[in-house]
Amino acid sequence: MLCGRWRSRHRRHEEPPMPAQVAAPVALPSPPAPQDGGNKRPGLRALKKMGLTEDEDVRAMLRGSRLCKIRSRTWQKERLYRLQEDGLSVWFQRRIPRAPSQHIFFVQHIETVREGHQSEGLRRFGGAFEPARCLTIAFKGRRKNLDLAAPTAEEAQRWVRGLAKLRARLDAMSQRERLDHWIHFYLHRADSNQDSKMSFKEIKNLLRMVNVDMNDMYAYCLFKECDRSNNEWLEGPEIEEFLRRLLKRPELEEIFHRYSGEDRVLSTPELLEFLEDQGEDGATLAHAQQLIHTYELNETAKQHELMTLDGFMMYLLSPEGAALNPAHTCVFQDMNQPLAHYFISSSHNTYLTDSQIGGPSSTEAYVRAFAQGCRCVELDCWEGPGGEPVIYHGHTLTSKILFRDVIQAVRDHAFTLSPYPVILSLENHCGLEQQAAMARHLHTILGDMLVTQLLDSQNPEELPSPEQLKGRVLVKGKKLPAARNEDGRILSDREEDNEDEDEEEEAGAAEQRRRAKQISPELSALAVYCCATRLRPLSPAPAPPQPCQVSSLSERKAKKLIREAGNSFIRHNACQLTRVYPLGLRMNSANYNPQEMWNSGCQLVALNFQTPGYEMDLNAGRFLINGQCGYVLKPACLRQPDTTFDPECPGPPRTTFTIQVLTAQQLPKLNAEKPNSIVDPLVRIEIHGVPADCACKETNYVLNNGFNPRWGQTLQFQLRVPELVLVRFVVEDYDATSPNDFVGQFTLPLSSLKQGYRHIHLLSKDGASLSPATLFVHICIQRS
Repeated sequence: MLCGRWRSRHRRHEEPPMPAQVAAPVALPSPPAPQDGGNKRPGLRALKKMGLTEDEDVRAMLRGSRLCKIRSRTWQKERLYRLQEDGLSVWFQRRIPRAPSQHIFFVQHIETVREGHQSEGLRRFGGAFEPARCLTIAFKGRRKNLDLAAPTAEEAQRWVRGLAKLRARLDAMSQRERLDHWIHFYLHRADSNQDSKMSFKEIKNLLRMVNVDMNDMYAYCLFKECDRSNNEWLEGPEIEEFLRRLLKRPELEEIFHRYSGEDRVLSTPELLEFLEDQGEDGATLAHAQQLIHTYELNETAKQHELMTLDGFMMYLLSPEGAALNPAHTCVFQDMNQPLAHYFISSSHNTYLTDSQIGGPSSTEAYVRAFAQGCRCVELDCWEGPGGEPVIYHGHTLTSKILFRDVIQAVRDHAFTLSPYPVILSLENHCGLEQQAAMARHLHTILGDMLVTQLLDSQNPEELPSPEQLKGRVLVKGKKLPAARNEDGRILSDREEDNEDEDEEEEAGAAEQRRRAKQISPELSALAVYCCATRLRPLSPAPAPPQPCQVSSLSERKAKKLIREAGNSFIRHNACQLTRVYPLGLRMNSANYNPQEMWNSGCQLVALNFQTPGYEMDLNAGRFLINGQCGYVLKPACLRQPDTTFDPECPGPPRTTFTIQVLTAQQLPKLNAEKPNSIVDPLVRIEIHGVPADCACKETNYVLNNGFNPRWGQTLQFQLRVPELVLVRFVVEDYDATSPNDFVGQFTLPLSSLKQGYRHIHLLSKDGASLSPATLFVHICIQRS
């Protein structure tokens, strides 16, 4: 409705954008504490709608608590924490006041809340506080844990229970409810004197807050149309009318009226016609009736099995109306095939939270990796004091953590998200004595979780399936005596690539070679299905497959094999596991593009999970499906031992992929502290697959409108191997003189993309939700 009326003025970003994690509703620097009877205040409307205004735990959080924030043995500071009236964010005090957005965190960005000493920080530094008084708030993305101690156990429990209720209610909210919640929060902020009335100046502030720069004359006309009392103020129903006009979706109205006809409601047969045009599988009258009963808001319409425009919008904004096929959000693939038939979510240098030169190591990094669905984690094991092996990045300034603490984290967190097996990839630099200690810790801490022998009635020449290994932990390591080479020396885990590691390990090369000659029988016995070994030559004729052997290759070696061995490498990966890891030269823990490795069937494509970027977006997109369990069945052409598939010669195009980019809604502000900074959004569609399929195309940019920009542009791609394709939707803020700024993205497999009119729910750089930010597109996939 408002497109084409924006003021045509050019603006540049005056400073770098705020991180996407905080580019959402922001808090006042010091919000007043709510008083009893505060339900009449506009800011509490959101909590009232959530049904939580009378909840004692939430009311206590609204009043605020003085909690001790614990960072180290010496840094333990008391700070005020208070739930804001939006019910979506928590304001906290800082010693040095900063920008308002630096004083809050959002409930939707919380990964989990743990009670007691259940974090590395509290186990190390919280000994002075009773466990009953302690809690840890763990966040999605890279934000550090928040370790807190309350004055009493009851106050700690109020925060644990209150946050749990808020998160549960937020998860249960429809997209429409989230949008209503979001706009009323901004409305409350724009009402500068909190009198529940809105002047034209306050309305202009509201528009800037929600990322739209509207022409003054048009904005005033809209204001006056809603000012029924003609007193230059909007209040009550007038404000609601203004918001209804502001949130109007003309493109959805057009689609709705195309199917509803003159009566402006969808009958069940008309809704069925829409579903059939959408390409919905199994569209029936019964399914159309079920959608009406689920999403229609008007009870009278529901009783007559009719859907209004509001119900239609509710449906299209729901998971059933999203681009990701809802049937693919749970485990839907065959989980009874050998491990080598799956892509397996894998982490490199899992213990690091930053760069591999001087960054800290932490058991929390393993917890976060598991929370992201990772199923193969790396442990770089070195000699430690007191006979206890440690984990860190050798010959660097990274901090050290105990091997046994990492194994405890595996025991406690490996199966919280996924029940399927975890692989511990050991890079072993320890002597015999501490190797024996490693084996002892694995046995005593993991117990029955640990795979110590072949499964009952399992063919030793075949890998078991993820289903057979549910809840089990596999060790990838060196094996006696099969891993000896011609001179009888034991090969190290990565020896096949030591030419790639010279730069990284020159200082300790002699010591490492000495360590590599030794392996303890106790540790060797634990390498049952994942025996680390050198990759044998694949040409002129590959050796017979050895399913229980795993080769580790640097990205450089893997690319060389892909280039030179081609189909032979794919056949090898149809039967055996291959792990690929980043070059040691990537000092800042940067990642490589994993798609090239997946194209050749490599299962364990290990990335630095701590480093956000398009590479981790692709990884998250690859493992978004199948219940995010960390295992995705490879396409048939990568599972057949006699396959002829070669990603370099994929054949002619056989799928046409067409996307019409229609509109976007409520894009986040990149600079939350500058009201006049409005984004100029454009949309880029990236195709990641075999080399011949890789492409990207983008729309024009829309000037000064992040609230409801409209494009209506069509982008088309010809695809040769659609079963390997990942589609990445990216929104950027256009800049003529410097690189565009990232706004949001969403990545998913083409095979899980639904056709028709769909909403794309955008994510931040860290993978956190940017709700209610969405793209609205039309998708068509034609297979020849």
